[in-house]
Amino acid sequence: MSTPDIRTVKTYLLGLQDRICSALEKEDGVQKFKEDAWDRPEGGGGRSRVLIEGAVFEQAGVNFSQVFGQTLPASATAHRPELAGRAWQALGVSLVIHPRNPYVPTSHMNVRFFIAEKEGVEPVWWFGGGFDLTPYYGFEEDSVHWHKTAKAACDPFGANYYTRFKKWCDEYFFLKHRNETRGVGGLFFDDLHEQGFEHSFGFLQSVGDHYLPACLPIVQKRKDMPYGERERDFQLYRRGRYVEFNLVYDRGTLFGLQSGGRTESILMSLPPLVKWRYNWRPEPGTPEARLYEEFLKPRDWLA
Repeated sequence: MSTPDIRTVKTYLLGLQDRICSALEKEDGVQKFKEDAWDRPEGGGGRSRVLIEGAVFEQAGVNFSQVFGQTLPASATAHRPELAGRAWQALGVSLVIHPRNPYVPTSHMNVRFFIAEKEGVEPVWWFGGGFDLTPYYGFEEDSVHWHKTAKAACDPFGANYYTRFKKWCDEYFFLKHRNETRGVGGLFFDDLHEQGFEHSFGFLQSVGDHYLPACLPIVQKRKDMPYGERERDFQLYRRGRYVEFNLVYDRGTLFGLQSGGRTESILMSLPPLVKWRYNWRPEPGTPEARLYEEFLKPRDWLA
């Protein structure tokens, strides 16, 4: 299968959304996802699922979308001028999980497929996605587990895939104005097509299928750790960095907003509560300072 099969991709993505929502509901044990099916006037639609005020997850959003258009927004054609004048289609699953306990990291995963077509010429298509982890309090064993699972997702598809996409993740999820990474990284890939549809789609599935094995053991280990006002306050402060990245740098957010996407679904990634402070710095020698010193910089977690 060398030509793109959009129907097969869609079937996988819808199943992935179902599996992840089911596992997160089971882990939370209190709240269920509420589904909001929507249509996009310009073409396409999706189903947004959000779990709010759970026992484990303060807010969890898992979205599927399939959208069409006749012309691409500027954010897409700026890097790929050959896409100008092509009709396009994008489909994917995107999730962000904001935990209640500050010792549980926020996690993000996205897997997507894009195709742009024009009569008389070959279609341009690719896969993209990845997953990344954003701790508020650093635990080395959690970062190692996350990256071991990321490497396991990559290894059957290319000897250099983990190294290549881990480095790309570190570079992509970097807040230049803060000079720090968003978290401890994971995988990020885009424009993946060079080995054909079947291989590329297989890798996308591997990344999607490895999210729960990467995430759930960390949630289970940390969700019952006692915490107080200090830890909660720091969690809300650090969530501000998440907001800054998504609104200033994130390509998916910019593409969605510029292409007339559904705003509520696009901004589902933002945390429900957040806090900023002017020129705040953690006290030296504290767990909060350790996050900055040891975790918010690119690091080889499997060395």
